[in-house]
Amino acid sequence: MEMEQLLSMGFPSELAAQALAATGGKSTVKATEWILSQTSHPHPNNSPNGSSFQQPKLDRFFHFPSSKPKQEPSSPSNSPTQTTTAPPPPPHHQLLSAQTPPPSKRPKVFAPSPPSNPHNHTISNDEPLSERMRPRTIDDVIGQDLLLSQNSLLRSAIRCSRIPSIILWGPPGTGKTSIARAIVTSANSQGSSSYRFVSLSAVTCGVKDVRDAVEDARKFKLKNSKRTVLFLDEVHRFNKSQQDSFLPVIEDGTIVFIGATTENPSFHLVTPLLSRCRVLTLSPLKPHNVQTILMRAVNDPDKGLSKSLGSLGVDVSEDAVEFLSTNCDGDARVALNALEISAATAAARVGSDGDSRLASVALDDAKEALQSKHLAYDRAGEEHYNLISALHKSMRGSDADASIYWLVRMLEGGEQPLYIARRLVRFASEDVGLADPLALNQAVACYQACHFLGMPECNVILAQCVAYLALAPKSISVYRAMGAAQKVVRESVGQNEGVPLHLRNAPTKLMKELGYGKDYIYTPDNPTANQSFLPPSLQGYKFLDWPASNANNG
Repeated sequence: MEMEQLLSMGFPSELAAQALAATGGKSTVKATEWILSQTSHPHPNNSPNGSSFQQPKLDRFFHFPSSKPKQEPSSPSNSPTQTTTAPPPPPHHQLLSAQTPPPSKRPKVFAPSPPSNPHNHTISNDEPLSERMRPRTIDDVIGQDLLLSQNSLLRSAIRCSRIPSIILWGPPGTGKTSIARAIVTSANSQGSSSYRFVSLSAVTCGVKDVRDAVEDARKFKLKNSKRTVLFLDEVHRFNKSQQDSFLPVIEDGTIVFIGATTENPSFHLVTPLLSRCRVLTLSPLKPHNVQTILMRAVNDPDKGLSKSLGSLGVDVSEDAVEFLSTNCDGDARVALNALEISAATAAARVGSDGDSRLASVALDDAKEALQSKHLAYDRAGEEHYNLISALHKSMRGSDADASIYWLVRMLEGGEQPLYIARRLVRFASEDVGLADPLALNQAVACYQACHFLGMPECNVILAQCVAYLALAPKSISVYRAMGAAQKVVRESVGQNEGVPLHLRNAPTKLMKELGYGKDYIYTPDNPTANQSFLPPSLQGYKFLDWPASNANNG
């Protein structure tokens, strides 16, 4: 069957037999590919008669299964014995074959590989403005002057082309990913392109993706003598075992690891990983830093704001830039995205402004784009603990204004009111204590009221309690007494000896015979009687300082 199909296609019988023998004789398609690969570069002795073989026209032999193959009209002079010989190709086919040499194989389609340098790709209009405006080199980074000073660790590493493994820790939108990319670009621009950049996100990848990237890094290093910088965004989302997968490849130098996180590495990253990486802290961007970034986007003709609007020009008022820079909470990504939305809003008005081809971004456009001030707060993250610490210390310092401010920051960030109320109950005993015993009643009542009402009605109740505790007199005598007693017990200062016999209860005759309760003086009957209540080894110890010498009146 396969031989007949090949012969009907016009191939010589000898060549068809060779093709079937070479490909196993079970597939006409494979045999055809073999013939085409052999005849793409014909030799003088390829065919028995010494003439080069011309590829027949094959299109008519390939149809969908539901279609019947087209039959060539046969000449009346053809006899049945001549059906196996190839008919001579028509003149136009000879011309086509002579002009277009047959391909050696059917072309394979490969997915385009990502560029080795992440900064050499073509800027697309579909990319957000914040992505297009990423700094390309270390010198383009704005707002991290301390981290990128001339004598900093990163600058020195770039000059020597010896990038260490690092963890970049900072708030969102401060440039962690951009700095990681810029480090590689700047190091490669020193003269020897010795690094390639591979980016992963802990949000979408797992250990398998990491292993594949590491294996590619090994092969790439053997082939090109270049090391791979593996960047992992949101590294804190990896669990302990996933983080451990980086340890051996960082240790043996297979990769240079750069991790980015918005969470405190002390709480979210394993100690072995921290011991192999330097933790570098990024500061929140100041308003003037964000303003510089926004103006750079406005003035850049290649990848800036004008690229988002096509053929339209764009003009941004100073008020709009100032508003965005002061209300983005130090997040450059938020500011750039709001600027792009503002420009789109202004561009929508151009059609109704007659012949104007300029989109003018005003303050109202910026306010509409940002909607509300961006607040950096995470109820389970670093900022959560920072704000509750600020509230506690402000009340301890008797600053009611600062206390109410930090309270509102937490509530506006979405903090649960009952969590704050529980902290106020603790504060009432720890910091106010015996100086104003009614403070505990106020705090407990505040907790119950918040439980009854919930937000937003309970916000004023929390504010009242916070103000009361901030203005109340303070005493930490009870708190210090607890600490001193705990230290004595935990360090076994008094050998944690048994309760003195005169302090023990004696409910049975045997206990009385053993001396339990003997010589105990009932204090209400004899208030002036002198007796000890501490174990003999702790006689004279003083834990509670009261009346408190450190008490204050707010």
